[in-house]
Amino acid sequence: MLQLIYKRSQSMKSDILSGLTVALALVPEAVAFAFVAGVDPLVGLYAAFMVGLITAAIGGRPGMISGATGALAVVMVSLVAQHGVEYLFATVVLMGILQILAGVFRLGKFIRMVPHPVMLGFVNGLAIVIFLAQMKQFQVADADGVLGWMQGSQLVVMLGLVALTMAIIHFLPKLTKAVPSTLVAILVVTGLVVGLDIDAARSVQDVLVDMTGDPAASIAGGLPQFHIPMVDLNYETLRIIFPYALILAAIGLIESLLTLTLIDEITETRGRGNRECVGQGVANVTTGFFGGMGGCAMIGQSMINIGSGGTGRASGISAALFLLLFILVGSSWIEIIPVAALVGVMFIVVIGTFEWASLNLMRKIPPSDALVVVIVTVVTVATDLAIAVIVGVIVSALVFAWKHAKHMRIDTSIENNGFLKVYKPHGPLFFGSVQAFRDNFTPKFDPQEVIIDFANCRVMDHSGVEVIDSLVERYEKANIDIHIRHLSDECIRLLEKAGSAVEINREEDPDYKVAADKLG
Repeated sequence: MLQLIYKRSQSMKSDILSGLTVALALVPEAVAFAFVAGVDPLVGLYAAFMVGLITAAIGGRPGMISGATGALAVVMVSLVAQHGVEYLFATVVLMGILQILAGVFRLGKFIRMVPHPVMLGFVNGLAIVIFLAQMKQFQVADADGVLGWMQGSQLVVMLGLVALTMAIIHFLPKLTKAVPSTLVAILVVTGLVVGLDIDAARSVQDVLVDMTGDPAASIAGGLPQFHIPMVDLNYETLRIIFPYALILAAIGLIESLLTLTLIDEITETRGRGNRECVGQGVANVTTGFFGGMGGCAMIGQSMINIGSGGTGRASGISAALFLLLFILVGSSWIEIIPVAALVGVMFIVVIGTFEWASLNLMRKIPPSDALVVVIVTVVTVATDLAIAVIVGVIVSALVFAWKHAKHMRIDTSIENNGFLKVYKPHGPLFFGSVQAFRDNFTPKFDPQEVIIDFANCRVMDHSGVEVIDSLVERYEKANIDIHIRHLSDECIRLLEKAGSAVEINREEDPDYKVAADKLG
């Protein structure tokens, strides 16, 4: 019993300290994403707090961090520019409702159909995106407000502090794991910069000033206030916000469920996809009514959390509460943190996220799988994570269809002294294999009676139904009796639904399942 209590206390300590580390890294990202979307920094910070808190409390993946993200922000920017921030809040509410419905109808299970090459491309592309996102921290504005790359002593200081941060994160766990190395790195680098008064080191405050152009810019604010979006409740409003809400809901769920799957692999545990859909939805509905920009899972922050030992719900909850504390009373402390420390943290995340083993794996896996990995990686970097996953799944499906189309073969035998010919197709009958299936039949040279035995073949789609119908017509025109045997129950229903008049022998094959709801 005492050992169990000790383990729980140690786990709680790790979760809380990890949550503090994550909260420190959340601030500049939430502010940056708010500016990408064209809204006030507090709109991004409130979203990070509320989405992070609610998903950590009721979501399907303990240890996963959610908040305002860049993938959603780039979709929001045109809505805010054209219709204003109130329409954004209404869109976030509708987005959350759609995500709740996805969870209620148990759609989260379908994330398990994402192929492993797509996951590899997604992870590698995301690592590159996180790395490239840090490059803007190596730029500074001149007197005219034009951004340019750091030079001279300022660049040397930046690189030195980044290297120091990464070194502490890497080597400290070899000495002790009592506290998260990431948190120690941020505190040490901050103390070094403040103690030595290193003017060349840029802080979070400097980033805020560059973004807003206001020398007094700050993350300080009050508690989020309940606010009903000020939009007209009519069809015109729905017509404006629904397309955005649908896209945001899809992107948010795809990123959240893929992050969930990745953390499952790292921790060797099992999250619940459908529960996560509901959790994300409830969080976004709430955020929309409290002046937040909405959000989803953040893979970078989640990796920081898991790497710092935060695997329980308390880590996400404490991260959100610490973030709120920063907004209310701790803004002056957060704003002095050197950007170099946060960049160093994210570089460690990049190194840990990228699947380095995939570089060697590319020579061992089939060329088609390697192509999928490359395509998803490139599309992730060039466009958006959700689009990349969709493209990857489509390409993988086409590759799968092409490979299985070549598996169609037909065995034939002559019986009854040459008066009966039996065709036994093997493999799936679908749009990719219908041509190979059709070419094996020769009505002009067949005997008076023909049997097609589907014991080792399944009709998969409407193309399969059509080729059977056309084949029957060919034999009828040649005055040859044709019989269909051993169609599965699913195939029979498919033929009946299509209105086929094919004569069939009702013998059922086992039911085939793709994905079950039990663990969704």
